[in-house]
Amino acid sequence: MELVNRTEISEFFLKGFSGYPALEHLLFPLCSAMYLVTLLGNTTIVAVSVLDARLHTPMYFFLSNLSLLDICYTSTFVPLMLVHLLSAQKTISFIGCAIQMCLSLSTGSTECLLLAIMAYDRYLAICRPLRYPILMSHRLCLFLAGTAWVLCLFKSVTETVIAMRLPFCGHHVVSHFTCEILAVLKLACGDTSVSEVFLLVGAILLLPVPLAFICLSYTLILATILRVPSAAGRRKAFSTCSAHLAVVMLFYGTVIFTYMKPKSKEAHISDEVFTVLYAVVTPMLNPVIYSLRNKEVKEAARKVWGRCWTSK
Repeated sequence: MELVNRTEISEFFLKGFSGYPALEHLLFPLCSAMYLVTLLGNTTIVAVSVLDARLHTPMYFFLSNLSLLDICYTSTFVPLMLVHLLSAQKTISFIGCAIQMCLSLSTGSTECLLLAIMAYDRYLAICRPLRYPILMSHRLCLFLAGTAWVLCLFKSVTETVIAMRLPFCGHHVVSHFTCEILAVLKLACGDTSVSEVFLLVGAILLLPVPLAFICLSYTLILATILRVPSAAGRRKAFSTCSAHLAVVMLFYGTVIFTYMKPKSKEAHISDEVFTVLYAVVTPMLNPVIYSLRNKEVKEAARKVWGRCWTSK
C-alpha cells in the first residue's frame, strides 16, 4: 500500500528534549556511551555464537537473535537522536518518519515475543532435560525465531500505513525524540479509532500475554530448581533466573507503562525518559546479564580472539 498524506506534509519536527538544553547536553555523552556499549557487546555475542561451534545450541541461537535484534532496535533511532541532541535542526522526512516508526515497532514487538521464546527454551532445558534435544530441534528454533520476526514486521507495516495515511492538517511538531506512533497519532486531525484498535490489540497480544507466559515458565523452573539436591546448583540457577527476570521486568514494565496507560493528549517528559530507559538501557544490559556473565561465552570469546591474533 502506498503512503498517502492529504495534508502535503513533507517533514516532521522532532521536539524531543529541545525545551531542556541542559538535559540534552547530559544525554548526549550518556546515550553515546550506552549505544557504543550496546553495539560492541551485542556484536561480540553474535560473532562468538556464530564462530564457536560449542555455542551452536538453541540457547545461544536465541541469544544471538536477541543481540541482533537489540542492534537493529537501537539503530532505528539512536543515531538520529544523537544528531538532534547537538543540532537545532531536528527534522525528519515524512517517508523517513514512516520507516523509523515501522522498524522501531517491528523490532520492539519482536523482542517481546523473543523473550517469551527464550523463557520457553529455558523451561524445556531445565524441566525436561532428557527430551530437550528432541523438543527444541534446530528446525523448531528457526521456525520460532523466523515467525516472530515475520509476524511482527507484518503487524508493524500495517500499523504504520494506517497511522501515516491519516490527515495531519499541517501539524508537524512531534513531542518526542523519535517518530513514536502514539506521539505521531496525537497530531492527526482525523479519526484515529482504527489505528488505536490495532495498537490496543497488538499491545494485549505482545505485552500481557507473553509476560504471563514468561512468569509461568519461570514459576515452573523455580519449582524444579527447589527440588535440586545441590545447594551450589540451586544458587547458580537462582542467579541466572533472577538476572533474566530483571531484564524482562525492566523491558516489559516500561513498555506496558508507555503503551497501556490511559491516553492523554498532553505530552509529558516522563514518556520520553521511559522510552530512553527501555529502548537504550535494556539493550545495553542484555549482553551483560544474558551472556557475558556466562563462563562458556567468556571462554569462547577468548578463543575466538586468540584465533584472530594468531591468524595475523
